[in-house]
Amino acid sequence: MAFEIERRFLVQGEAWRTDVTTTRHLRQGYLAREDGVSVRVRVAGDAARLTIKGPGGLVRREFEYDIPARDAEDMLALLCAGRSLRKTRHEVPLDGLVWEVDVFEGALAGLVVAEVELPAADHPLRVPAWAGREITADPRYANAALASATAPPRG
Repeated sequence: MAFEIERRFLVQGEAWRTDVTTTRHLRQGYLAREDGVSVRVRVAGDAARLTIKGPGGLVRREFEYDIPARDAEDMLALLCAGRSLRKTRHEVPLDGLVWEVDVFEGALAGLVVAEVELPAADHPLRVPAWAGREITADPRYANAALASATAPPRG
């Protein structure tokens, strides 16, 4: 059984851009979201994945499966209406970890979120100056919630 151990932060400023090593465009939609469980389909280039995430904040159960890109495109178009988003993901390595900085598009334009996956919940983490307020436990900033939002959360 797989776990995702992840912390998330709102990003301040543009200083993170100087250390970006990889950039990719993501489209994702939510097939289901109930009782803290979400089922997501994501397309990144020619690759597609189906992801099931359990409830939780810092530590959650996560199952991921490669799926045919054509199936993913059909799911996004036919099953995710009103529950999808687009973002550009930038990878920023720091202290042996990879921070993923997501710049959201469309109705969420202006929202920039950084997340970092940790090898353990108690793993020491140096938070860079450009990572502002932590939002790990704020459900308004979960991608599953953002996919249905008409604007970025306030506050």
